[in-house]
Amino acid sequence: MLFLLQAAGKQSSPSGMLSMLLPFILMFVVMYFLILRPQKRKERERKALLSRVKKNDRVVTGGGIHGLVTSVRENEVILRVDDAKDVKLKVDRSAIVAVSEVSHDDDTETARESTKESKDIK
Repeated sequence: MLFLLQAAGKQSSPSGMLSMLLPFILMFVVMYFLILRPQKRKERERKALLSRVKKNDRVVTGGGIHGLVTSVRENEVILRVDDAKDVKLKVDRSAIVAVSEVSHDDDTETARESTKESKDIK
């Protein structure tokens, strides 16, 4: 450590200082591309997943509970876990880890409406 300080004192040129900082700059750039960017991309994908959760989707929570979404609120989701006994759980939206089945009821209705509108326009 003392040797580095003495060497830095002897080199008064700007290129000497740049050559000392270059490894730190390279480490930061590598860390950004290997750690920070993928983490931000996963965070964006997770937010998109949670915003797309809607009624009649089959989801899995962080605790491993599988259920059917019966109601969606701003921060809460109500899951129907057992059909026979009508067991429902209220969980936080952030507890959802994956959507195993997406309901296509709303998508088909909007597709039908858009085709009807396009036919009316012609």
